[in-house]
Amino acid sequence: MAGNTDNEEGPLGTGTPDHTTYLPGASRRQKRRRRSLATSNAARPRSPQATPLPWTQLSLLALLSLAEQTALNSIGPYLPAMVASFDEIPGGQEGLYVGLLASAFALAQLATNLLWGYFSDRVGRKPVMLLGTFLLMVCFVFFGFCTTYAQLIMVHIAMGLLNGNAAVVPTCLGEITDRTNQSSAFTWLPVIYSLGSLTGPALGGLLVGVAGVSKHPFLVPNVIAAALLLSSVVVLAVWFDETLDRIDYSCAGPGLAWMEKAHGWCMGCLGERNQGLRGKETRVGARSSRSQSGAVFPSVDRNNEASEEFVDEQQALLELQASSDEEDANVTSDTNEGRPVLHGLRNRNTLAVLGTYLVFQLANISFNSLYPIFASSPPPTGRDLGPGAIGVSLSLAGFATMLFQLFAFQSLKARMGNLGTYRSSLLGIAVSMALMPWVGYLDSGPDIGLGTGRAWLYGELGVILLLKNVCAVGGLSCVMLLVRPADSRSKCRC
Repeated sequence: MAGNTDNEEGPLGTGTPDHTTYLPGASRRQKRRRRSLATSNAARPRSPQATPLPWTQLSLLALLSLAEQTALNSIGPYLPAMVASFDEIPGGQEGLYVGLLASAFALAQLATNLLWGYFSDRVGRKPVMLLGTFLLMVCFVFFGFCTTYAQLIMVHIAMGLLNGNAAVVPTCLGEITDRTNQSSAFTWLPVIYSLGSLTGPALGGLLVGVAGVSKHPFLVPNVIAAALLLSSVVVLAVWFDETLDRIDYSCAGPGLAWMEKAHGWCMGCLGERNQGLRGKETRVGARSSRSQSGAVFPSVDRNNEASEEFVDEQQALLELQASSDEEDANVTSDTNEGRPVLHGLRNRNTLAVLGTYLVFQLANISFNSLYPIFASSPPPTGRDLGPGAIGVSLSLAGFATMLFQLFAFQSLKARMGNLGTYRSSLLGIAVSMALMPWVGYLDSGPDIGLGTGRAWLYGELGVILLLKNVCAVGGLSCVMLLVRPADSRSKCRC
């Protein structure tokens, strides 16, 4: 054993003797294989540590998303009854006109989504979110005063045209996070959507016709929704920091030069200029501190000379890494200059994700539009439920979905992966849509002799709504994480 004293620590340097390498029966090939494996394990870089989430910015985005989702979800429970109250709507065709409203809103939002995104790249994310939310608030005030179907559809189209938060909020969420904490951050966005699906239907279903407003029975929920949107505008205007690193107002057009002066005056009054710069430097420093291999600099003690020398070396490495990142960015921009915008879509994974997401959202939005029509229509087509019952059923399903998102979804997604969860969400929405026409009626007898027809109807609706909501929020959180890697890979191949 004297000849093996130099190898008592083992191949990994862990202090554990490696006796298996020197067994008498071990062949030379096995020895080389073990040594190669040990060397590769020792040289493997450590995984990067997760960056702490910027909870202040996340909370402000959550407040904006909650107010917006509460307002938008408050319309569904009473919209069939509101359309049926207009004299120009033929009897029995309320579903057609409600569907036209939903289609008009979606088409208007589609027509301006890219425009709002382009606008946010020029003037910043914060002004676009504030302007869009304020205009949405004005639309909700007018929505409560509508007395004809023509007024209703005009306001509904304006809601889709003037609100670009559907594209800007996820962009802000991606800009305040990095790859080490994006999964956790994007998980919270569907939680807020679930909370909005809880508060919105309850607001719209339970407050219709209250406060003695006989001429405008649908005014109260719209005024409360507008107040929530206005409060989110004020809070974001004061405390939210711009997430776009560089804003060029001159690129926004000659008619918008006044925005640069207004932006500088507002930042000076609120005292946010230095705070915003410090926040950007902090984000850049946090991202630059991680190298391509994922190595993280350890914490050091600045009270001794050795630590000061290490800090100097670390600062030099950070500056070198930052300069190399700038050179890579310049090379990438020069390489991609002149390429068409849709060049990055020439990727099979990106096209597959976008195509299936189109089907996913088609089914999701169709379900959201059809359920209030189905529930409020008289039998045998529908189930003859009032706005209050529809709102409460949607709120309870949203509450159960939020609990699932908080306590079970993360572990389930970690086991199934983003792709597996997204596939299961697509299947779950299809199953929920197939089951909805088979629920019972209010006056039907119990299936197995237990309970009442009303109880069975509410239970069946609850199960189907829970399945649909869980699949909707699960698919939404996973598809965002699937699109970003696919898009980055397509950029690398361009």
